[in-house]
Amino acid sequence: MRAVLTWRDKAEHCINDIAFKPDGTQLILAAGSRLLVYDTSDGTLLQPLKGHKDTVYCVAYAKDGKRFASGSADKSVIIWTSKLEGILKYTSWSVMFSLHLHLIFLGLRKTVRVTTTNKDCLWPSVQNQPGQKHNDAIQCVSYNPITHQLASCSSSDFGLWSPEQKSVSKHKSSSKIICCSWTNDGQYLALGMFNGIISIRNKNGEEKVKIERPGGSLSPIWSICWNPSRKALNCVAMVMDLEMVFPLVCVLFPQIGKDRALNFDPCCISYFTKGEYILLGGSDKQVSLFTKDGVRLGTVGEQNSWVWTCQVKPDSNYVVVGCQDGTISFYQLIFSTVHGLYKDRYAYRDSMTDVIVQHLITEQKVRIKCKELVKKIAIYRNRLAIQLPEKIFIYELYSEDSSDMHYRVKEKIVKKFECNLLVVCANHIILCQEKRLQCLSFSGVKEREWQMESLIRYIKVIGGPPGREGLLVGLKNGQILKIFVDNLFAIILLKQATAVRCLDMSASRKKLAVVDENDTCLVYDIDTKELLFQEPNANSVAWNTQCEDMLCFSGGGYLNIKASTFPVHRQKLQGFVVGYNGSKIFCLHVFSISAVEVPQSAPMYQYLDRKLFKEAYQIACLGVTDTDWERPSPAPPRNLILFFISSPQAFIRVQDLRYLELISSIEERKKRGETNNDLFLADVFSYQGKFHEAAKLYKRSGHENLALDMYTDLCMFEYAKDFLGSGDPKETKMLITKQADWARNIKEPKAAVEMYVSAGEHVKAIEICGDHGWVDMLIDIARKLDKAEREPLLLCATYLKKLDSPGYAAETYLKMGDLKSLVQLHVETQRWDEAFALGEKNPEFKDDIYMPYAQWLAENDRFEEAQKAFHKAGRQREAVQVLEQLTNNAVAESRFNDAAYYYWMLSMQCLDIAQADPAQKDMMLGKFHHFQHLAELYHGYHAIHRHTEDPFSVHRPETLFNISRFLLHSLPKDTPLGISKVKILFTLAKQSKALGAYKLARHAYDKLRGLYIPARFQKSIELGTLTIRAKPFHDSEELVPLCYRCSTNNPLLNNLGNVCINCRQPFIFSASSYDVLHLVEFYLEEGITDEEAISLIDLEVPRPKQDNRQQEIANSSSQILRLVETKDSMGDEDPFTAKLSFEQGGSEFVPVVVSRLVLRSMSRRDVLIKRWPPPLRWQYFRSLLPDVSITMCPSCFQMFHSEDYELLVLQHGCCPYCRRCKDDPGP
Repeated sequence: MRAVLTWRDKAEHCINDIAFKPDGTQLILAAGSRLLVYDTSDGTLLQPLKGHKDTVYCVAYAKDGKRFASGSADKSVIIWTSKLEGILKYTSWSVMFSLHLHLIFLGLRKTVRVTTTNKDCLWPSVQNQPGQKHNDAIQCVSYNPITHQLASCSSSDFGLWSPEQKSVSKHKSSSKIICCSWTNDGQYLALGMFNGIISIRNKNGEEKVKIERPGGSLSPIWSICWNPSRKALNCVAMVMDLEMVFPLVCVLFPQIGKDRALNFDPCCISYFTKGEYILLGGSDKQVSLFTKDGVRLGTVGEQNSWVWTCQVKPDSNYVVVGCQDGTISFYQLIFSTVHGLYKDRYAYRDSMTDVIVQHLITEQKVRIKCKELVKKIAIYRNRLAIQLPEKIFIYELYSEDSSDMHYRVKEKIVKKFECNLLVVCANHIILCQEKRLQCLSFSGVKEREWQMESLIRYIKVIGGPPGREGLLVGLKNGQILKIFVDNLFAIILLKQATAVRCLDMSASRKKLAVVDENDTCLVYDIDTKELLFQEPNANSVAWNTQCEDMLCFSGGGYLNIKASTFPVHRQKLQGFVVGYNGSKIFCLHVFSISAVEVPQSAPMYQYLDRKLFKEAYQIACLGVTDTDWERPSPAPPRNLILFFISSPQAFIRVQDLRYLELISSIEERKKRGETNNDLFLADVFSYQGKFHEAAKLYKRSGHENLALDMYTDLCMFEYAKDFLGSGDPKETKMLITKQADWARNIKEPKAAVEMYVSAGEHVKAIEICGDHGWVDMLIDIARKLDKAEREPLLLCATYLKKLDSPGYAAETYLKMGDLKSLVQLHVETQRWDEAFALGEKNPEFKDDIYMPYAQWLAENDRFEEAQKAFHKAGRQREAVQVLEQLTNNAVAESRFNDAAYYYWMLSMQCLDIAQADPAQKDMMLGKFHHFQHLAELYHGYHAIHRHTEDPFSVHRPETLFNISRFLLHSLPKDTPLGISKVKILFTLAKQSKALGAYKLARHAYDKLRGLYIPARFQKSIELGTLTIRAKPFHDSEELVPLCYRCSTNNPLLNNLGNVCINCRQPFIFSASSYDVLHLVEFYLEEGITDEEAISLIDLEVPRPKQDNRQQEIANSSSQILRLVETKDSMGDEDPFTAKLSFEQGGSEFVPVVVSRLVLRSMSRRDVLIKRWPPPLRWQYFRSLLPDVSITMCPSCFQMFHSEDYELLVLQHGCCPYCRRCKDDPGP
């Protein structure tokens, strides 16, 4: 790194601050009470700016380059435009606008322009806002790079201002603010304070991070700067008295760099534009260059006084330095290239402290971090030498693999060396110091030394055994020597009149190429010292490592390739040639090296023109294009053809597998004894594209089929037809098939279909039509096919089904007579009507239809229909499973009405199974009665649940009362899932209290006390428990149920359940109001069948006459009219009536059994019959009040008051219990 002084100037006062215009064309200096504007190109002072009344301490330019700001000891900040006009000034934290000579004042949205010739600035007085007065000098200013928000800092506070604001927002500070800096993204502002604290603030001035440096006020933060690189957005470097920190990560992370002690007082710090380097100046009267990690790289420029400020010109390597004595110095930094090359490995310096080793062929790279300034680099075979300021590292590869890029430290020489050039060998390093060469071992011991007559201009290792390598040395006096590291004596190869700039030796060590200071490339024969040739305009030269007679040299923007004694071939290339390997030329351009692939076509053709085929082949092997290998020509020379045919290696190089296969095939056929040269020549012609000549040779050699195959493979079908003529029909069909294959491959499917059909390849034609969705063509093919051709017909039907044409597919299946596939088609397309019709005609497909139909219904949430379909398909197990799942879901979702319905369906399903399977009769009948009972429970509980959950009830209190009693007497010991005893007892207590059944209500409330009560019922139950105590301890007689068999009044709370306490006759309840119906069940005598009983009841025999007498009984409270009936003495006593009048009073239930005589005496309208299907027996019921109509549902056999039933059917359109529609016929 070198610093070149570009220009220098001196001001009258100390340079306090410097700011570049973002485009780098202008430089703003704060010197004294003025701002000085310089042209950065030549240092011309463009204009001094005077606006402050005291010393200007700071200046900052906005990122967009439209304005800059300056802060002064007069406690004011001035905003300037890029045209060097002052447009705004705020002091005492109040905003005003001004221009030098042309002043603009802006206040209350009014603009006034004032012109004056006075050099002093005119500032209108503006009333200060209370609490925002700035009492100290402005120490530093900084523009937000994104929002252009200006931060200005003083000793006790700092302010944030933007053009959109009318005032400045002020924030107090705990100490004097010396420096400030915005992050690259404009999110955070770093403040450096006199007490050693760094405060990180956001855009609103709120403190986010506070960093306290050790030492406190003894270590003030003199300068602070964020790293401008986007990759290190949160890195900040800072400078303080007698120590420096590189870097510090703020906001989210702690310090990541260590403190660097300095031997001087630092005053300023500045990053390069990309953040890779740091400038530092101070009391040592010089500016030092550091890496971003704090590694010192060198001195930029020495001054005569303290360096007060320094800045880097944006996007350049120019640096400006401002000193205490007013000196302004402008330097250009020149970074030299430090690198080394050996064959395909190139090592170069990066970021001044790192070394990158690049494999030029594989493009692999490896970085070696040295953390110090890299001064020299040398690379040789598996060795890499890196010189640092105080030591030299020797690295070696982990393995001998040519592609290995892993280096490890082999030796370290801790010693400071000064040298111009560095070379590394297998066991030594060579230091070049002006005229002297020193050979050192890896341990740092000097083994030998060579003293030259002139300055050493070039040195290169040319190989050799380890420890005995040879060096090629070029001197300024034109002398060229060869030195072996184990020999003290140098060998003079030759001496020329001009100084040496570059050297290289050929692979065989017989030729030497030299580039002298006159840019001439000279090639010598080492043995004879003869000058073979010379070429002008050369700045570097390199021999081809794989070819003795080829070299290249660069110069004047051109690359020159010379082979043997042929003329030079020239092409454009920027940079310096540093290596030549095969067809790759390694070119150094600016600071990077690249491998350029240069085809060796020109030298190859030069050799070919002279018929030097062997040499031409060697050159071609270095690297030429595929076209060069083939040498396209309509009539190439015979010897060139022989060259290509006799050199299979050429085809291997270009990977021309066709010719390699042909050569291999011909060789194998010759080994097998084939000697027909016409056939071989025909193959060659066909490979060369001479197809007609090849066909003639095939025909002449008796292989017409090969000619036909050739034409068809090439899709030359017209030529094939001409060649074939009117031959065998099989051959013609084969030709048409191949032509169809070709049409199919070239995306002509319709033509291919026609050809396949004409050739009889119906399957291929159908496949194309199906893949392209051509339904019409598929139908035509299917209709033309014979029904015996099942495979193409089946394929047609399959494609038609996929293409959503089930009608045509069905037509095809019918043509084939494949009814099973037709059924499957209807099922898959969900055409159930057609499927059912087909199933009626063919019962064997019943399962194939109804089973998928049931599954489809279930998938579409039509579970009830699905259950019926399963049942119809004979899948009782699936039907029961669907019902059980529906029942469980209904109970879980509190749909108890649905649960009752599903339990009733389950019971009927079990009855069907019992009828169909005698083996399961007893078990299914048990399940039938169980499910019937559950259905009755859930049907009744539905009203209770709705009453407790809904705000309004649709049921009368009497109905709820009856349902509660029915459920309480009917519940088994294990309460069914979903039924709440609390709700039943709560409803019973509530309705009993309302209807006057106080004793029953008291009992219900007592029962509730032993149960867990939900919170929402707790208050009502507690209140009811208390209020029922005030009621009488008896029930209303109107509510007491009557047994219609024995006329006994039963208590409301019956321990026996829903049976009479006297005669044990079970009560028959209405399925809607749950009143006790005036029905008595009777049984038939032994020997009477159901059919006979029906016939006897239907006889309508006249009843015996009765003598009715009236008896009136009167008392004080009521009148009773008793009808006394007297039987005719002719008739027998009615056994049914006799049973009713009998007061049993026992513990066993004695059913009413009727004879044929009694049945004959009964009226049909008085008898209700539950006609259960087998294996159940029918149930018979006698109405004791014929005038009160009772209706029984013919499906579920539930009893209703006729009026209630009719109303419910009108409301719901079906039976409320079994949901049988009123129009459906009975079972």
